[in-house]
Parts: sequence; C-alpha cells; structure tokens
Amino acid sequence: MSWRRAALAAALLFPLASCTTRAEPEAARATAPGFPYTVTNCGVTTTFTEPPKRAVTMNQHATEVMLALGLAKSLAGTAYLDDAVLPRYAADYRSVPVLAAQYPSYEKLLAANPDYVYGGYASAFAAGEGRGREALAKSGIKTRLNVENCPKGPATTMDDVYQEVREVGRTFGVPERAEAWVKEAEATNAKATPTGGAPVPVFVYDSGDKTAFTVGGKGIGNDIVRRAGGRNVFADDLKGASFGDASWENVVARAPRTILILDYGGTSVEAKKKRLRDDPALASVPAVKNDSFAVLPLSDMVTGVRAPGAVTKLAAQLRAGAGQ
Repeated sequence: MSWRRAALAAALLFPLASCTTRAEPEAARATAPGFPYTVTNCGVTTTFTEPPKRAVTMNQHATEVMLALGLAKSLAGTAYLDDAVLPRYAADYRSVPVLAAQYPSYEKLLAANPDYVYGGYASAFAAGEGRGREALAKSGIKTRLNVENCPKGPATTMDDVYQEVREVGRTFGVPERAEAWVKEAEATNAKATPTGGAPVPVFVYDSGDKTAFTVGGKGIGNDIVRRAGGRNVFADDLKGASFGDASWENVVARAPRTILILDYGGTSVEAKKKRLRDDPALASVPAVKNDSFAVLPLSDMVTGVRAPGAVTKLAAQLRAGAGQ
C-alpha cells in the first residue's frame, strides 16, 4: 500500500523533533506519581513535568494502546483506522472525536488544541504535509512515534511492545496499568503453542500486483511469525524494513508453505486469495497449490496491544494445518 511505503521512507528522512506522551483527567493528574519523567523515543529526549492534557492519536495501534490503558478521557482526537477497533475498546473509541478518516491536515490537527500527538507510523509526521515533528514542536506540541518506526535500531520484538506500553503508561501517569497489561501479555505469550518440528515457511501478503508488499525482518510482524512457529521467508531480504516490496519471482523461489494474508482496507481477503490463486506464475508455490492460507488483521501485525494475541491466533492457524 502506497501510504505505508511512504511511511517507511519517511522514517529514514523526517527530522527528529520533540517526543512525548500525554495526559489523564484532572483528578488523576493531581495525584499522578513519578514526575518529572524523562523518556528517550526515536533519539529524542523529552522531560514531562506532568502528563499531557490533550492527546491526539494517529494510526490505529497508537489509539488502541491509549484505550488499553484506560486513557480515552485524555484523548482530544484520533485519526486513521486500518480495520475495526477491538470490540472491548469500541465504546471508548466512540467517545473520542475522529479528526479525519486518514490523516488530518496541520490546520485541523491544531484546531483540536493538542499538547501531544502520538503517531503509529512515520507518515503521521509527514513534514511535506505540515505535520513534521519539528513543526509540531514549534507549536508547543510534544510527539511520540511508535518504536517500530524509529529510523534506527535493531529488529522489533515483543520486548519492544512491552516498552511501548510502559513508556506511554509512564508518560500519562498510569504506570501500574501498563505493568498490569504487560503481565497479562507475558502470560498470553507463554501460553502460545507453536507448531512442532521445523518452522513453517510463511509469506506475508499485505498487498500489491506488480510487486508483493510484505513483512520484512525489522518489524514486530517478523517476531509474531517466529513465535507462532513460522519462518518469514523475506526476513533476510528485508532486514532493515518492517514492510517492503519483494518480487513475485522471489516469492516462488522462497516456496512458502503458508501465505498469511493481512486483512484491511478496500480489498477483501477473498479478493487477495483470488489474485494469488489466479496468477499462473504462483501455481508451483506450495501454499497456493495446497490452498494454505492464514489471515490476520493488519492491526495485529504492528507494535501495539494486539501483538500477543496475534501470536496465539497465528499459531492456531498453523497448527490447524496451514502450510503442513
């Protein structure tokens, strides 16, 4: 998908600006312990003397981190869903103003009067659209970028998911909620039962016709596949990318036994399956020959609160015979 390609490019190019997190209701802020709090995010160090007062989240996984921490009342606005919000967050999500179906303009963002903006992808802070982190900092707005999209750093793992939740919780004065979530997530990960034997070769199909837009080795998606008992066939080809383009010739050469389809946007899972089944160049791919597909929502495959559950869901699909 073109916007995510742009997000990956922007992660390497946009100037680093102030980075932060934001506020709880007045009563909570009055008693919130642990301030001042200093955090370094994507190379930017920010000190909070209190939780931010009005936050805007851009991208679904950033929004769901806030909702998982019980911070809906701290949200002045939100933007950009890839798929449906988890049912347990739906009521809280409906209480938050939606600024735009995708990204709001700089002017619309400022109209929400935020003191903190939390972006899931680097494209949330596209300088060319006036939302660069430097521009927001000059307007007195602190920012945070999801750690998976920091322009430098090692491959993202489940430990980074825990870090993301902990740092957001600390910034908003609710570290105990973050620790409770991490404890539950660790228990979920401990219960995940991968397939036995050798890892199943998995090709993750996000989108694309001329090329295959897929999961690389840097993002949490690679770790999710590994923990579920699979092996991402493009992890080594795209070591420095969370998502990237691969040739269909290389899809054939990697011979995946399962194709994991990411479900989001205007193209249905069935339409994606049809595209793969009907391509004569893919006829020899074991996953296509055996009609061996797994499915996860896109929001499961990014660094957010869905990641532990995604391991469990994918492991179950692999155990049920996908790619065997």
